[in-house]
Amino acid sequence: MKQTILARRYAKALFAVGMENKNYEAYNDALQGVAGLYASHPEVGDALTNPLYPLDVREKVMVGLVKSIGVDKIMGNFLNLLVKKKRAEILPEIAEAFQVLVDIEKNISHGTVISAVALSDELQASVRAALEKLTGKKVELSTSVDPSLIGGIIAKVGDLVLDGSIRTQLAGLKDSIKGRE
Repeated sequence: MKQTILARRYAKALFAVGMENKNYEAYNDALQGVAGLYASHPEVGDALTNPLYPLDVREKVMVGLVKSIGVDKIMGNFLNLLVKKKRAEILPEIAEAFQVLVDIEKNISHGTVISAVALSDELQASVRAALEKLTGKKVELSTSVDPSLIGGIIAKVGDLVLDGSIRTQLAGLKDSIKGRE
């Protein structure tokens, strides 16, 4: 069950402390690392969240994890607090919400480009530059290929969608021809 509101609250609180200490990037790295562990090794998440294990055992697992990743005292206390409050299961969601806050602070926007064929690095750079000019933010792109587009691209950044695909143009032409009949 997603608990995004609660995760956002924890992320905002940690982000505020990180901004105050000018350490939010290190906190983000630690959160993303632990969230990555949850994804790659489900047994880590199980060891921290399974109520069949006593709370003191789960706390010891987190203490060992904190020591192994070598974070500062504030981040270590935050991670230990999640286990004590039985909130360790939302750690990946906290990491996701924290990443959003970091991106807002750094003026970064994430976008996707769907094309009919794979785009060269040069073309990706020019699409990125055009999107950065339109949005006024630094854009990080992910690309995918969809041959059904026939040609052209569809670019999405936040709410902005630019559809220059031949498939869409043909659909528009079809609708215009049907309208004249």
